[in-house]
Amino acid sequence: MTRTATRPREVLLPVATLVAVVVVWWGVVRVFGIPAYLLPSPVAVGTRLVTSPGLYLRNALVTLEKVLVGGTLGIVGGGLLAVGVATVPWLRRTLSPYLVTARVLPKIAVAPVLLIYVGTGFSTAVVFVALIAFFPMVVSTTAGLRSVPPHASDLLESVDADPVRGFLTVRLPYAAPDVLAGVKQSLTLAVVGAVVAEWIVANQGLGFLVLLGSETVRPDVTLAAVTLLFVEGLALYGAVVLVQRWLPWTEGRS
Repeated sequence: MTRTATRPREVLLPVATLVAVVVVWWGVVRVFGIPAYLLPSPVAVGTRLVTSPGLYLRNALVTLEKVLVGGTLGIVGGGLLAVGVATVPWLRRTLSPYLVTARVLPKIAVAPVLLIYVGTGFSTAVVFVALIAFFPMVVSTTAGLRSVPPHASDLLESVDADPVRGFLTVRLPYAAPDVLAGVKQSLTLAVVGAVVAEWIVANQGLGFLVLLGSETVRPDVTLAAVTLLFVEGLALYGAVVLVQRWLPWTEGRS
């Protein structure tokens, strides 16, 4: 079975857009003579990364660890709950109102509660990231699992198919694009959650560097950290896209 190849345009257009943004940024700083304490040039930001590679790499790994651990917990937990909500009617009727309410609740409001019951440090950040990643996964996966055409469900019932086998061979393949869409959204939001958590409870990580640069009026420090956050988020998103292209269930639907 052939895989969907990545067309050159799909890579070149985003890269060209990024290059154009950097060039415009550099041109604006140069033409208007904007001081570095207001907006440093991309050269200054790049210099900051090159001259302090250990500092940024160490903090990038700290943030990535929170994203991966918390994001995995949120995605797995959200996926399991979505399976229950999609397949058990009474569970769906019981939990749906609370899931909607929890989704619109600002997650930052939960941070003080976590500080009381979990404390400060890595555990609190991971729990916060997991909460951020949890709800998009529940909503997207539930929608996908409930999108199975009626004729497919009727066929499973007519042959008295085993529920687990029917789930793996019919419901999950139909839901795969929505499940992966939920993973994409959860992972990218997990990066945001890790940054917010590091603002509140951490003394290391890219989020901490963003806050430190803001407090010390060093926008080059802040923008260098933001650049690495952008790279991390893009890399995680790209990894899910590669998985999506590899899965036969989603071939031609990515």
